[in-house]
Amino acid sequence: MPHSPAEARFLSTYEPGRYPGVALRVDLAVVTVLEGVLQVVTYTRSRHPFQSFEALPGEFVRPHESLDQAAQRVLDTRLGLSSAVLEQLYTFGAPARDPRMRVISSAWVGLVPPAALEDLAPGVHLRPLVVAWPGETGGPAQVLAPDGKPSLLAFDHADMLGLLVQRLRGKLRYAPIATSLLPETFTLRALRGVHEAVLGRSLNKDSFRRSVLARGELTPTGALQQGVGHRPAALYRRQDREEAPWPR
Repeated sequence: MPHSPAEARFLSTYEPGRYPGVALRVDLAVVTVLEGVLQVVTYTRSRHPFQSFEALPGEFVRPHESLDQAAQRVLDTRLGLSSAVLEQLYTFGAPARDPRMRVISSAWVGLVPPAALEDLAPGVHLRPLVVAWPGETGGPAQVLAPDGKPSLLAFDHADMLGLLVQRLRGKLRYAPIATSLLPETFTLRALRGVHEAVLGRSLNKDSFRRSVLARGELTPTGALQQGVGHRPAALYRRQDREEAPWPR
């Protein structure tokens, strides 16, 4: 955008160094539902601060990089993923959230089906995500280590994950979140399983079926499951799969 002569003179003498420095980073919570459990991609920190703690993959934003570009860079370089349904979750800016310096974090969410995470980049892994509160109460979340015990989370990432679960639960009913965590075609049982994993509770099979079909958001493909050891179920797809999962 061109500047007026007066504005150009002002900018030529402006000294940003007069103000305290603040760093900006993006942290990315990529989630899926695997084996009936909501799971998130984390990594184990190898250096201070919070050495040996679990953390969400992230990077500092480069000077000429937008937040969207930084989030996509984390997705590509840290996780080895080419695509995901990415949306900004919240900005975390508590003054002491990072002991190194003042760091503001733009937290992002990536929704992917399980197959997209079969070949994660080295150094990152899937961890079960659990909360101790019901419904949309809110609060911090935990990730479980392979031994089933809670892992320590670095920085304020427990709060990030707690807000993520709260947001998912709040928008699950009216936004295409569940179908973003599934392949392009899926059974109603698989769809119910995603809802149960996100909500943290069981749902009545018949009530769920009636409710989801009454909304008119699914289209039957006319095909059935293949290679199953029981009566194959009908496959569906979402009509508006390109719709953003976090409608404003």
